[in-house]
Amino acid sequence: MAASSERKHPFHILPPSPWPLVASVGAFLMALGGAHMMHGEPPWLLALGVAVVVFTMFGWWRAVICEGYHEQSHTSAVQRGLRMGMALFIASEVMFFVAFFWAYFHNALHVSPVVAGQWPPEGIEPLHAVGLPLINTSILLLSGIVLMWGRHGLLHGRRRQAVGGIAGAALLGALFLILQAIEYGEAAFAFRSGIYASTFYMATGFHGFHVFVGTCALLVMAVRCSRGTLSPDHHLGLEAAEWYWHFVDVVWLFLFVFFYVWVGA
Repeated sequence: MAASSERKHPFHILPPSPWPLVASVGAFLMALGGAHMMHGEPPWLLALGVAVVVFTMFGWWRAVICEGYHEQSHTSAVQRGLRMGMALFIASEVMFFVAFFWAYFHNALHVSPVVAGQWPPEGIEPLHAVGLPLINTSILLLSGIVLMWGRHGLLHGRRRQAVGGIAGAALLGALFLILQAIEYGEAAFAFRSGIYASTFYMATGFHGFHVFVGTCALLVMAVRCSRGTLSPDHHLGLEAAEWYWHFVDVVWLFLFVFFYVWVGA
């Protein structure tokens, strides 16, 4: 008697996937390229790593969307697992920023004679909070509000509002990145200008990369919403993107307070 192939559990058994390996290669290239750039080398290796990671994001998202929408593999048990996985992923990202803040406060609260006993060190003119940083803070907070407005539209069957809100949040995220790049260009110190400069660029730059990833995710969700593959009952991808985006908002508030307001007080 032939064995039955009927699934007797609510879980989705994943087929072999190349994306974890490709993502690991991209992350390694980013780390290696970042280290080279810190030592004055051209950023080509870092750019290659970013390109591989972006390629991985869209490929992996496409696979997950196919599993959930076309194959209908995302049962309630699978969705619970995905939500838990997203929560743990955000928790791991929190630890990254804890490390950056730890390094920052360790040097700010226990000032070494190496930096002439002051923070920021002598010769470093910190960026003023009033200006581009305050504008960027307003933009990022507004993007969170716009995103919630878009999700509210989706939940109530108003697709135009949903697409407008999600796409609007993504555009505000892109504007944030443009202004962040302008701010970096106007800064009076470089990455290798000391411990203050390196922690500033690492923390804000890593946050900027998260904004970039979140912007890409929101653009994908906007396209999905416009094509009708998101609905009031099935929008787990948007839910995960919204969690991630609000996490990015909260991290920026801490960065703004301690890297801009506090040092300028």
